[in-house]
Amino acid sequence: MSVYRWIGPDLEITLRAQPGARSTEVRGIHGEAIKIRIAARPIEGAANEALLRFLAEALRVPRRRCVLVSGETGRQKRVRIEAPERAHAERVLADWLQTSS
Repeated sequence: MSVYRWIGPDLEITLRAQPGARSTEVRGIHGEAIKIRIAARPIEGAANEALLRFLAEALRVPRRRCVLVSGETGRQKRVRIEAPERAHAERVLADWLQTSS
């Protein structure tokens, strides 16, 4: 299993979230997921929203095209990004996969 896969024009990413961090940033790989530290606390969906905004900005898509598929209350999450520009998304993911924790 890969940390991401393309489903038609959409991208699905498996993530390991660490809420309550000092800043929002990718910190490498955790098992079969990309580890992301999130500055927001996990209160009333704030960390999930911060995560989706971070992904939208990094992948250059509107926030409404980032959807939490699973993991609303857990650290392990799957997010679908609807129709990102594939070449840009592949570059961003390659950079994230090279990031060491």
